This record gives sequence, C-alpha cells and structure tokens, in this order.
Amino acid sequence: MNYKIVADSSADIISFDAIPFSSASLKITTAEREFTDNRELDVHEMLLYLKSYKGRSHSSCPNTEEFLEAFGDAENIFCITITSNLSGSYNAASKAASDYISAHPERKVHVIDSLSVGPESALIAEKLRELILSGLSFEEIKEKITKYNVRTRLIFALESMHNLANNGRVNSLIAKMAGILGVRAIGRASDVGTLDMVCKSRGLQKTVSDVIKTMITDGYCGGKVRIHHAENETGATLLRETIMKSYPKASVEIYQARGLCCFYAEHGGLLVGFET
Repeated sequence: MNYKIVADSSADIISFDAIPFSSASLKITTAEREFTDNRELDVHEMLLYLKSYKGRSHSSCPNTEEFLEAFGDAENIFCITITSNLSGSYNAASKAASDYISAHPERKVHVIDSLSVGPESALIAEKLRELILSGLSFEEIKEKITKYNVRTRLIFALESMHNLANNGRVNSLIAKMAGILGVRAIGRASDVGTLDMVCKSRGLQKTVSDVIKTMITDGYCGGKVRIHHAENETGATLLRETIMKSYPKASVEIYQARGLCCFYAEHGGLLVGFET
C-alpha cells in the first residue's frame, strides 16, 4: 500500500528514510522579517537575529492548503502535529484531512495530535515507520500508534522563556525564573499538551541530573531517547553520556532543533523525548 508520513515542522524532521515524508512549515514572524521553518532556514542566523531584535515576535501554523500540498497523492497518510493546546496546526491538518477524504473517498488520513513537540513527535514518526514497514494494515497502525503516543514523554530545560511568555505559552512570572544568569527552567509536556514547570536548576551538571531524575519519575527505564538542542551540543552530549552510564543499551540520539523549536526553546535549550 502507498503510505506517507507528514509532520508539521515542529517535529524537527527535514528528511526521513524508507517511507515517503513531507513537512508542513510553521513560520516565525517579526515586524521586520518572516522565517519559514523549512530545510532552507539558517537556524543560526535566525537565532542571532532574534537575540538582537527588541520587538514582538510570534509563530504561525501551516494552513489547510499547505497540509494538502504535503499530503500529495498518497493513498494512506499519517500526519503528526504540534500539541493542539499551543497551536492551530492540528485543526488545520484535520480540515485538510477532511477535504482530502472528500475528494478521494477511497483514501485514508489519520491526524495525530502529539500533545507535544520536537523529539516526542519525532519518536512518533519513527514508530509509524516501523509499523508501516512491518506490513500492518492502516487500522492496525492507527490503533498501535495511539497506544504508543500514551507512553512517550517530553522534558525540556530552557535558559530563557522570553518567547514562550510573549506568546502566552507560559506565565510571565514563571518565565522570569529562567531569566536569571545560570538558571534553567525544567518542565514537561503535560498529558493534555500544555507546558508544566517542574523545577529550576543552576549549572549544566545539575540541570542534566534534574532532567534525568524527572525522566525516571515519569517512567523512563531504558527506552529510546531523542535529544533536540538549540545550539547546545555540549549540553546534549553530556545528557546523552549521563543517560548511557545508567542505561548502556538505550538508543539515545542527538539532533539540532529546527526553527519553531529553536524559537521557543531559545539559545541553549534542550528538548528530550523518551519512551516510558
């Protein structure tokens, strides 16, 4: 059967092996410039610009037409979006799915609200690929991926929450705790896709320790881990090495976050998706 995986760009996936894949781009906009979160985006240049920019900035989700373009001509589509509690991407993708099925009644589209972002969405995409390649039917894959999504989690450690606060994603008073020199805010994506704060840490070593403690509290016991970082390979590498000391057989991979995730995680941010 002809399968395709589609994700909005909050999943940080540019290309994907073995299964056809397309990304629908979110955008980051200021009064002066607009950045499209696609493979051509220079994330480093965007972060440098945003660091010096003093005005307001915001993100916007792909529209229905952009999702339809990403669907292409596939017969069976699984589409992953950023949490519906922080973006309209899920609604746009769901409308696109309805329009697509109306035009092609014999085809199937399942839209997955990740209730998360970044590496947790990437884990869902990886699992979808595994299930598709195993030869299961569309309905069997749909059932299994729904169950899998329940056992994935996201933890984040941020040096700044300025953009999250400015866009109403977190309370401005909470954001201030990450604005103190050397202090990182540690939080998680909740079961309903909102951002919950856990604690604050000072220094990289303590941050890594607190992230891993939070992972274990949330059920981590050696499964897959995907670490996406906003120009913080040092922190991501230390986190990976520390996890591997306790779980030497774990699959732990590091990726540079793309535009949307870097916009909200800001420079130095770490996003950690993992299986429970």
